[in-house]
Amino acid sequence: MNCSTGITGVIFDMDGVLCDSERFICEAAIEMFKRRHGVQVRAEDFLPFVGSGENRYLGGVAEKYGVQIKLPEDKVFTYELYLEVIRNRLKALPGVSEFILKCRAKGIKLAVASAADTMKVNGNLAEIGLPHETFDAVVTGSDVSRHKPDPQCFLMAAKKIGICPANCLVIEDANNGCKAAKAAGAMCLGITSSFDSEQLAASGADWTASDLAHLPGDLEAILAVGAK
Repeated sequence: MNCSTGITGVIFDMDGVLCDSERFICEAAIEMFKRRHGVQVRAEDFLPFVGSGENRYLGGVAEKYGVQIKLPEDKVFTYELYLEVIRNRLKALPGVSEFILKCRAKGIKLAVASAADTMKVNGNLAEIGLPHETFDAVVTGSDVSRHKPDPQCFLMAAKKIGICPANCLVIEDANNGCKAAKAAGAMCLGITSSFDSEQLAASGADWTASDLAHLPGDLEAILAVGAK
């Protein structure tokens, strides 16, 4: 795989980047703990585990409350609740569709690399109207053995689209994801849907933005060159 100059591949995290599903998975997880374990957990309990995959997302909170988590049963039940919760509520974030069209027009390859399991990724992409064929590759938490901040998912996504990681822009919203992007050797745009600019920058983000409709000017210029 030859490395060139500029950005010739874009790898999207899903939650908090393509759609804002964090509050919905949190809602479903809180309900799961209540129904299956009789424990009332809080939304803020999940924050340290955002972006690290659902096993850790649920397991970290279970540890805090001394709950013996049952996997995969608890996770599957959480997903079942989640898919009900997002129906007609989950939308693509501002600028997503336009950004994808701009990248396509410039010949930039596109991938999704999410820590979420396939069940959640498929549900989200279908609900926001971005099916798998929108992207050149989709990597989920079900495809990897190590989760963010390990770079495995981004390295796998870059390999699948045939782009050197150094020529990839990873778009993330979580501290763990930004750390994983930099560990992969990629450039990183941090979206401030879950953490603020200072936190994302401290985790390695080269740029930050509120969403894909408001890119920093210098990054917009780099992307405008494209792969052609």
